[in-house]
Amino acid sequence: MTTTENRPWRGVLVATALPLDDDLRVDYGRYAEHCAWLVENGCDGVVPNGSLGEYQVLTPEERAKVVETAVAAIGGPRVMPGVAAYGSAESRRWAEQARDAGCTSVMLLPPNAYRADERSVLSHYAEVAQAGVPVVAYNNPIDTKVDLVPELLAKLHGEGYIHAVKEFSGDVRRAYQLAELAPGLDLLIGADDVLLELAIAGAKGWVAGYPNALPRSSAQLYRAAVGGDLGTARKLYEQLHPLLRWDSKVEFVQAIKLSMDIVGRHGGRCRPPRVPLLPEQEATIRAATEKAVAAGLA
Repeated sequence: MTTTENRPWRGVLVATALPLDDDLRVDYGRYAEHCAWLVENGCDGVVPNGSLGEYQVLTPEERAKVVETAVAAIGGPRVMPGVAAYGSAESRRWAEQARDAGCTSVMLLPPNAYRADERSVLSHYAEVAQAGVPVVAYNNPIDTKVDLVPELLAKLHGEGYIHAVKEFSGDVRRAYQLAELAPGLDLLIGADDVLLELAIAGAKGWVAGYPNALPRSSAQLYRAAVGGDLGTARKLYEQLHPLLRWDSKVEFVQAIKLSMDIVGRHGGRCRPPRVPLLPEQEATIRAATEKAVAAGLA
């Protein structure tokens, strides 16, 4: 296991897709089994209640139970819940819920109800840090319209508000600037399709999407990449990239759930407003997944 006791966000943490039944109710039994299966197949932990887990369309009761289910399945230190919310007080409450459930880290987006300025971002992270559980920032300027640039991340880290960052901007150049400005801040790969580039740049972990369907080969790819075995890593990266790139597309939840279905897991449907894939999208993902299966990557 790559994680360490005081840095539980290191290694491969899977942003888990959430299994729903035919009536779109959360299937907690299947979710517990999925978390255990991921760890059994080489992943270090899970990130429930991220966008891939459709947290925005869960009730508060469902959201809390998802965290508790993951903790019961694989243990609190392996679970890093997303605690994003429109209000800082609500995010702090979710961080406290995670802490009380036994989690030892949480992942937090910046304020995302509006385009927050730097002072608002600092205030938001300061509030959630008071829950007393280490915070991993999540930089997703594509969806939130708030960009945690290296200078701002260095300020957040310098104040003690954050310990790591899930970097989803797609700009791999930032890794080097971040290492200069905040050498103690752990960089986590935040988008599957820049894994190799950020691993080479010194990433300490991967908050991952496609391991939901292909955990063993994905974990092998990550470990080869961070371990400097670029021959193994590049071959796996090229084989998996037709799927990994879907993690950065609008339809990433539907794509990953479809791949899960194809490899024999339960992906299933999404809650509205997410709609089913277009036939041409489904055909592309199906072909790429079947090719990965044929290559022994499932």
